[in-house]
Amino acid sequence: MSILIDEKTKVVVQGVTGRDGSFHTKQMLDYGTKVVAGVTPGKAGTDVHGVPVFNSVQEAVDATGANTSILFVPHRFASDAVYEGAAAGLDLVVCVSEGIPILDMAKVMRDLKVAAASGDGATRVVGPNSPGLISPGKSKVGIMPGGILTTGNVGLVSRSGTLTYEIVYHLTRAGIGQSTCIGIGGDPVIGTNFIDVLGMFEADSETELVVLIGEIGGTDEEEAARFIKENMTKPVVAFIAGQTAPPGRRMGHAGAIVSGGTGTAKEKIAAFREVNVDVAEIPSKIVDLVKAKIS
Repeated sequence: MSILIDEKTKVVVQGVTGRDGSFHTKQMLDYGTKVVAGVTPGKAGTDVHGVPVFNSVQEAVDATGANTSILFVPHRFASDAVYEGAAAGLDLVVCVSEGIPILDMAKVMRDLKVAAASGDGATRVVGPNSPGLISPGKSKVGIMPGGILTTGNVGLVSRSGTLTYEIVYHLTRAGIGQSTCIGIGGDPVIGTNFIDVLGMFEADSETELVVLIGEIGGTDEEEAARFIKENMTKPVVAFIAGQTAPPGRRMGHAGAIVSGGTGTAKEKIAAFREVNVDVAEIPSKIVDLVKAKIS
């Protein structure tokens, strides 16, 4: 199995005719992803790499049965694009766009939760500022380099795209395959968090161990540690980025900032170790931790 996406996933690319949308559509197609439609208003009737383009997500869904979308649209239009995907009844919207105003995403997530609670749909959002996700050998929805992954039983969830690539590369070189790798995004407000993904990996029969990649800022890692203690039966190992970052300095992601003495790497590492989650000192050491848990 895998989580969120598999070989049956049908993808619509919002912003397909732009530079990034076109490039990554080709990459996803080459990986074997079922990209069945693209959307750019005013470009209906054209195609990108053989993928038909529609004026709206609803038209694309009606014509192709797409159930997942990925956004390659400018940040000022991204929240509207998420709403459009949800209104079309998509199961999953993956938001690669970064720079979306925090208040815009806060409103989007509030409205989607209200809609789900009222029975009007339950669209899951991954991101924003996410590299997407990939289930090796099945489907890739995002910008992750598929060639460095291989099929296996280790699930990976991360706030950092680049560190995901590095750690996956180390795992693959060591002969350790992956079930699904997902980048949840580095913004302060995101649609899917560590706890959501940990719960899915816990329920996935083919995932035997989880690698969690966190970073400074916020309390998501501390909350994940509590969830692991109370709900996880599968082993988890971790790495925390930003261990040498000075207080008050933002490190790459909008959510990666230590403020008021909270959100430090030290606090997060301590929280994990309290619940018997081993934390690697450097990314390459994740391999040793994984081998120790599954051997």
